[in-house]
Amino acid sequence: MNIQNVPEGMQRVAAELLRAGHPHAPRMLDDAARTAQQAADALGILVGQVAKSIIFRRKSDDAAVLVVTSGDRRVDEKKVEAHVGKVGRADAEFVKLRTGFSIGGVAPLAHATPPVTLIDRDLLRFDVVWAAAGHPHAVFALHPSDLARLTGAPVVDVVQEPAPAQETITP
Repeated sequence: MNIQNVPEGMQRVAAELLRAGHPHAPRMLDDAARTAQQAADALGILVGQVAKSIIFRRKSDDAAVLVVTSGDRRVDEKKVEAHVGKVGRADAEFVKLRTGFSIGGVAPLAHATPPVTLIDRDLLRFDVVWAAAGHPHAVFALHPSDLARLTGAPVVDVVQEPAPAQETITP
């Protein structure tokens, strides 16, 4: 991949992956993948295989808190707070300033300012997941355990419990 011809955020991610010896370079998709569903549709994968990056704002020191979770899960803020302290929502300006990426393209690595990072353990259900690569059209593949290796972040439980399947009773 010629990184001179790609967006700056994707260049940073590609360089970091190369530095870390990661075997899969980022790739550009034809359409934007700003949501987990859009990424899953574009890649032909399950939405759960999308490693989505959610940024929170830690209240005590204004630090960015990155939670990388499975695309089919919702983050439980109380569980996040148990690990990092009180958090609030981060707006687009905060995300861009702290990470260097726009919402929809926030990669789990190569941030402008290193965030406090948590990796959700539900990602370990999959052999391969896809993460944003610094641009809403850019993604890269990796094994979920590589997220912890590449970011140095702990793998923890930070998602809401899935709703139980509805049982049907037949007469």
